[in-house]
Amino acid sequence: MHKLPIALTVAGTDPTGGAGVLADSKAFHSRGVYGMAAVTSLTAQNTMGVQDVFNVPAGFLEKQLYSIFSDEVPHAMKSGMIATVEMMEVLAETVKNNDIPFIIDPVMIATSGDTLVEEKSIEFLRESLLPIATNVTPNIHEAEKITEHKIKGESDVRKAAKIFLYEIGLSSVTIKGGHLDGDAVDYLFTRDNEVVLSEPRIDTNHTHGTGCTFSAVMTAELAKGKTMEESFRLAKRYITSAIKNNPGIGKGNGPVNHFSFKEENK
Repeated sequence: MHKLPIALTVAGTDPTGGAGVLADSKAFHSRGVYGMAAVTSLTAQNTMGVQDVFNVPAGFLEKQLYSIFSDEVPHAMKSGMIATVEMMEVLAETVKNNDIPFIIDPVMIATSGDTLVEEKSIEFLRESLLPIATNVTPNIHEAEKITEHKIKGESDVRKAAKIFLYEIGLSSVTIKGGHLDGDAVDYLFTRDNEVVLSEPRIDTNHTHGTGCTFSAVMTAELAKGKTMEESFRLAKRYITSAIKNNPGIGKGNGPVNHFSFKEENK
């Protein structure tokens, strides 16, 4: 019997469905991949901001992950909001025990500007979690926070990439340039190659959950056996379509459309 590719997200919730595990699940589904989720944090948030956060005890996250991996090992996984060091330790143990592609979307600051993780967690992320990841997908602000390096333009993006690759120890990094001026440019760096993809900037504030969605699409493609570059290229086309065709939901930074992308959208 043929099995669907399986992708797992380990992240927080957004009750309005624009980010976190709900957005990831929509992205997985839209790419023909069976989605699983282990929840790290419950948030009270909407398109206008984050009103409250309740972090799941690390022991309960461990039980969720045990339930998943003892029954059916996914083909690829990603993490989003991992707020505490204790949860990161649990996640690191799971990753080390399972040889599958692992993408980190280092969710630290919501689109609304709200900080979502503890400061000491960023240090653990840098030293212990990132080195065991297949890829990390920071936006400019997250890349600055992790590398402790100011990013004003493309030359700074390349300097930050070198820190990710050679100091932190990743084999590949995706830096999303949406917060820089000009066109929306995203970068994929490996130790022997770089891919730069540019699209005209879409004038909209409906970008809630773009980071979650972008990394989830990459994870879904890796679960299918696609290469990192193939996954990155498709995720860029997907997110451009998702922003362009946003559903216009909410009073603030609205979500993207997870069901607008068609394979022929080149």
